[in-house]
Amino acid sequence: MTVLPSPRGPVLIVGGGLVGASLAIALDAAGVDAMLVEAAAPRVDAQPSYDERNLALARATVNGLEAIGVWKHAREGATAIEHIHVSRAGEFGSARLEASDAGVDALGWTLPARELGAALLRRLEECTRLQRLAPAKLEALEPVADGWRAQVRTAEGVRQIDTPLLVGADGTHSFVREQLGIAADAYDYGQTLFVCTVTPEREHGHRAYERFGDEGPVALLPLAGRRCGLVLTVPGSQAEAVAAMDDADYLALAQRRFGWRLGRLGRPGQRFPYAIQRVAANRLTGPRAVLVGNAAQTVHPIGAQGFNLGLRDALTLAELVAAAADPGDERLLATYAARRAPDRDGTMAMSHGLVQLACLPQPWLGPLRSLALLACDRLPPLKDAVLRRGMGFRGEPPQAVLERSP
Repeated sequence: MTVLPSPRGPVLIVGGGLVGASLAIALDAAGVDAMLVEAAAPRVDAQPSYDERNLALARATVNGLEAIGVWKHAREGATAIEHIHVSRAGEFGSARLEASDAGVDALGWTLPARELGAALLRRLEECTRLQRLAPAKLEALEPVADGWRAQVRTAEGVRQIDTPLLVGADGTHSFVREQLGIAADAYDYGQTLFVCTVTPEREHGHRAYERFGDEGPVALLPLAGRRCGLVLTVPGSQAEAVAAMDDADYLALAQRRFGWRLGRLGRPGQRFPYAIQRVAANRLTGPRAVLVGNAAQTVHPIGAQGFNLGLRDALTLAELVAAAADPGDERLLATYAARRAPDRDGTMAMSHGLVQLACLPQPWLGPLRSLALLACDRLPPLKDAVLRRGMGFRGEPPQAVLERSP
């Protein structure tokens, strides 16, 4: 393939979802020229990732969002998570994590994805160096000297854009990853996740619940106005039947799976299903190219690590690019991959291992699982480590998540 000469251009970010938008904002705040290619129109109701999920944002994530000026637009809609209760149906062990044990006011915050999306859009409008193409679609890539030449289709026609660094932030089924020839390993959990809101009989008290069972995990996340975000995992074979349930039957299922810690669950909102799979790119970088967020790794939603992990991708990349003369330098990308490896590998192993071990129905595992939960609850060194990792301080965090407190 002929290599064409190319002038330097902006960092090109393909994908305007939660992670891609966060990266664009972080680069703009650092004074780096960037261009964001968004498949959807710049509206909350048009962007697929600004959906009805309720995100559990780790403390480090909120620190990062504050550092890049997003949290000021999102804070009002967020609910603090001050306590976390972890248990398994039918087994005696449980773990209780407290913000006070970590010396902080909150371990994290719950925020609807739609509200975070709205906050990102407001912050994007404040950017001064960032160029946005929306709606727009990347159609082709060609390697050029010191970068890539992208063909991007917009409402006004096809634009040719040269970039010294191509960033794939375009989700689980990443076109950029495919064009770079980066393979990915996929694992289908055979599960479907249903999300909705409910109102429990008793106050949630800013407590989040994660409860495991043979059929998969169920979570209850605190929201404003006494409401909670219900996250219910069911076997994929049951997804159609569960989707067809009326509210009374669905609440009965949720009650059976979650239990009665908050009394009777009522007033369910609209349900939204998501098939669950794990997709992991075999490498994070290519020549003058890098993958972030779900394009790099899509993890099981157990433990609510997806966006938290993706934001750490974005902030680490922005930190390195801001300090470099050449954003696509091979050494910079190698440093990025090395810094992200412990966090990425550990988070993926944790989420995959939890769903495999905590939800397996073998009776002999019950005492071992209960003892493990009791150890997390009663042994201070282990509990401290779990608290720190749960708050998102993993590996070598980007400075943005360490320097500020919301």
